[in-house]
Amino acid sequence: MIKSKRTKKNLKYGILLIMILYAIVLSIISTSHSSYAASNDKLVYFVPIEDAVERGLEAFLVRSTNEAIEAGADHIIFEIDTPGGRVDSASQIAKLLQSLEIDSTSYIVNEALSAGSYIALNTDEIYMKEQATMGASGVITGDGNAAEKKAQSAWIAAMKSAAESKNRDPLYAEAMANPEIDLPELGAPKGEFLTLSPKDAVEVGYAEGIVNNRVALLDQLNLNDATIVETETSVAEEVARFVTNPVVIPILLSIASLGLIVELYSPGFGVAGTMGVASLILFFYGHVIAGLAGMEAIILLIVGILLIIAEFFVVGGFLGILGSLAVLGSMFMAGYDFTQMAISIGIALVVAIIAAVFLFKSIGKQRGLFNKLVLQDRSTTVKGYISTHNRDDLLGLTGETLTPLRPSGIAIINNERLDVVSEGSFIERNKLVKVVYVEGVKVVVREIIKEEK
Repeated sequence: MIKSKRTKKNLKYGILLIMILYAIVLSIISTSHSSYAASNDKLVYFVPIEDAVERGLEAFLVRSTNEAIEAGADHIIFEIDTPGGRVDSASQIAKLLQSLEIDSTSYIVNEALSAGSYIALNTDEIYMKEQATMGASGVITGDGNAAEKKAQSAWIAAMKSAAESKNRDPLYAEAMANPEIDLPELGAPKGEFLTLSPKDAVEVGYAEGIVNNRVALLDQLNLNDATIVETETSVAEEVARFVTNPVVIPILLSIASLGLIVELYSPGFGVAGTMGVASLILFFYGHVIAGLAGMEAIILLIVGILLIIAEFFVVGGFLGILGSLAVLGSMFMAGYDFTQMAISIGIALVVAIIAAVFLFKSIGKQRGLFNKLVLQDRSTTVKGYISTHNRDDLLGLTGETLTPLRPSGIAIINNERLDVVSEGSFIERNKLVKVVYVEGVKVVVREIIKEEK
């Protein structure tokens, strides 16, 4: 009856895992966009650039721009509301925008800060809502500190280059990334990054106008009667953007390691194992959608898992080690930044070790797959196991040494030749000794010192 319940429980979680995989497959093949047509033949695509700039956003923009090109769009409008993000992702997005042969416009609806301002500078025109801002583009590291001078110099050059490519004064782009530029008239004295208001952006030639809705924007672009297509991130792309976030990656890998470790100490396959496997699948799935992980990473992951499974049936441990290295290697291949992946994997390993130690001390000796991997039983005298005959009968008897004891040697005790050991001191041959301690076949003797008369 217990086995039947356990089988049903495992089947339930197996079905849940299959449903997760099925939802992922559906999301991969799904894209989302809506459109409304007008009377003429012009076609305009609205593409949102929202939240943090990362590789998931890059994948979405590649898909959206390709879709616009294939549809023969006349204009692409990027609606921007982002606090910034990864410099490397922004650089890839900039290359994409610079390669477009379709007219492009950035419509800043709230903020285009840091990497967001860099993206906007790579489009042909910029329009802003009244409350929008643009700038504050200094490079900072993941811990919130300023990046090294080399990285800052490269970023400042990229900002200036983006401005110049669209015939904008590079001074203001440089001031957005370099606090040493003194522009007090724009609210950015030396020591502060430049952030442009809509009015200031128009005055310095960084924005073509201030508009508060799409109708006004289309009117400014002479596209009032165009057919509008709005692209939206698909479920797959939303998952990819979430999963590839540098903050989420270590959390996801920690959940995966924690779930799989807990499963080793639990009977059957349950919630912990499902969470662990699902987290691992989500990690690779998101990186595949974002274009970070190729088939080679997936193949290496599968090979690693198969080797770990084979370890259960082959003695030695080599296959398990090789499989673990293959899984770790696949994670590094899937990641975009080696250092960031090393930190994420390190955090996950620390979590796994802490969980393993805790579970081993609490429930590891009682149940779970761990008991099937490690021999927990011991041969004790309580269970009737006796390795050798115990010589307690020798305790207190006297005899004579046949060889010197250094500290072990041979003695005759009760007319029996025995291997004995002294308490630690040297005893010469032909000396009288007494048995003072017996443990199994270990016989400890002490020299008998005769008193002088």
